[in-house]
Amino acid sequence: MTRNHLLTLSLAAALAGAQASPPAQAQAWPSRLLTMVVPSAAGGPIDVIGRILAPRMSEILGQQVVVENVPGAGGMIGSARVARASPDGYKFVLGAAGQFAQAQTLYKHPQYNAVSDFTPVGLIAEAPAILVVRKDFPAGDFKEFMAYARANQDKLQFGSGGAGSGPHTTCLLLNSAIGINVTHVPYRGIAPAYQDLIGGRFDYMCDFVATALPQIQGGTVKAIATLTRERTAVLPNLPTAHEYGLANLDAPGWYALLLPKGAPEMIVHRLSKAMSDAVESPAVRQQLLSLGTVVVAPERRTPEYLAQFIPSEIEKWAAPIKASGVFID
Repeated sequence: MTRNHLLTLSLAAALAGAQASPPAQAQAWPSRLLTMVVPSAAGGPIDVIGRILAPRMSEILGQQVVVENVPGAGGMIGSARVARASPDGYKFVLGAAGQFAQAQTLYKHPQYNAVSDFTPVGLIAEAPAILVVRKDFPAGDFKEFMAYARANQDKLQFGSGGAGSGPHTTCLLLNSAIGINVTHVPYRGIAPAYQDLIGGRFDYMCDFVATALPQIQGGTVKAIATLTRERTAVLPNLPTAHEYGLANLDAPGWYALLLPKGAPEMIVHRLSKAMSDAVESPAVRQQLLSLGTVVVAPERRTPEYLAQFIPSEIEKWAAPIKASGVFID
């Protein structure tokens, strides 16, 4: 065998090894700890869902999934961190409608493109928003709330877990639908917001059922309406805003996993399967259902479905956000 022949074979072997390297790395994934970035403060709706999912996903993947809270800018800071991360599968974001649909229109200069800067993994669950008020608010149902809010809008305040968050956007849409302009009071997370709502320091909030339900059941706040077309099974006697004539107000929240752009297809599908298997486990499913969160059907948990779903959600929210006239710099 000539020296040139040996060099040719060595070069071919090196090229073959280089081409095989990414699939080999993907095959070995995961070989170390994984980070689920939750782009909100601890105790918020997304955080609650993440802490239910992470332990079961750790068991399925054979590596610990650690929840990392990165709040700020309505969830955009944490989501942007994942967009800039290495696409090796070890850091992914548990996103929601606020960060991946509403923020794309609400912010004049979004920190990322929700479609092109991420690799979709799968949709997990949906949850309704609930209008809750301080216990002594002078309205017992949604009809009375609308009448009182219209007559006293200059005096009222609504709170949220942060500017640009899902609860903030949902209340903006509610206010626009009713025809009122009310002062917003943003907090660093939903927990301190509830402390002040319970203390009567502001008047109402549009929170998602996972964190609203314990407060409603505990009697610390008063539930006025479900802000979706259908009632929720955990509050079956609570009417919807749709039932009171706001036919265009439908504000369900949703939760999904996303990786950075360019993540290997094998890793995407393995993470998607781990997510789907986790929500199929009886303990996880029961925890989610007990919070009023509905696990989506298996065919909606795929990367392919989420890749179509997010653009449609951005389009769905663009019109009402623009109609409200409220934007964030």
